[in-house]
Amino acid sequence: MLRYFTLEYWEDEGWYVGRLKEIPGVFSQGETLQELEENIREAYQLMKEEEEVFPHAGVKKKEIGVEV
Repeated sequence: MLRYFTLEYWEDEGWYVGRLKEIPGVFSQGETLQELEENIREAYQLMKEEEEVFPHAGVKKKEIGVEV
């Protein structure tokens, strides 16, 4: 399944640095924008795999509304 996220990125000393806006903690970098995109996808996959291997015991989820 393909899901779309917002990649926010900037240049820092010759590197492209970015994060997935909707997924806190998913950051990466690359020498080119294409490399950043590949690396950010890999960072997301690693984060998802870690959640599957090390689920947080006792964590509950609830959807709430927040006025924006």
